[in-house]
Amino acid sequence: MPYAGRQPLDAREAHQRIRHLLPGAMALAGTAGFVNSAMLGFFQSPVSHMTGAVSHLGIYLADGKLRDAWASLSIILGFLIGAMGAGILVGAWKLIPNRAYGIALMVEGALLGIATALLSMQHRLALPAVAMACGLQNATASSYCGLLIRTTHVTGVVTDIGVMLGHWIRHRQLEWWKLRFLLAVFLSFGTGGWLGALSDSRFGPMCILAPAVGCTIAGGVFWFITHHGLLQIMQDAAPKPPRTGSFPFA
Repeated sequence: MPYAGRQPLDAREAHQRIRHLLPGAMALAGTAGFVNSAMLGFFQSPVSHMTGAVSHLGIYLADGKLRDAWASLSIILGFLIGAMGAGILVGAWKLIPNRAYGIALMVEGALLGIATALLSMQHRLALPAVAMACGLQNATASSYCGLLIRTTHVTGVVTDIGVMLGHWIRHRQLEWWKLRFLLAVFLSFGTGGWLGALSDSRFGPMCILAPAVGCTIAGGVFWFITHHGLLQIMQDAAPKPPRTGSFPFA
């Protein structure tokens, strides 16, 4: 993740902000899981994370399958370009919701729409287009409340959960709101993958059109809300959690 700066918040402020962030993080993770699972039915290499793509690149090169190796390389380059696009478009070191995030979502939807058109022609250029959308999405999130928010893969999420559980075993201390947040993202990605596999088996990779439309609409709505200052108004109007004692996660 390119934006790794820690933002120290007390428990009350963290709870107040995370409760607004969680639905979006779950939706993005579910979208990535859906897209990755559906694209695996088109080409046997993941597009939402690069570990598998790099491994497949090595395998294809070793087997002399140059056409498949080029396809895997295009996935890696597409993801990289998407992440670069987020750096240019959002350009923030901290997660500060603004209109750029809405634009990023609409661009992601456009890329998935282009990929859908390419998939209808069985063209492998759909692979870098989808990977670019995933790279854009993953890089748009940043460090928040001591968490690295990852929405297109769960390796880091599972790592963080494991470390937190290890700390609990050793020190009997655990930030439950962080654990619940990570579990929610993990389950959302898995649920999205399950739905993507079901959709792919029935409609083929053309099912990518669903998240394309969803991202475009969500981005437009988010842009409208932030453009008119409605997001801050809603946050200010939200009930504040207690200042002392324990608090629920949601």
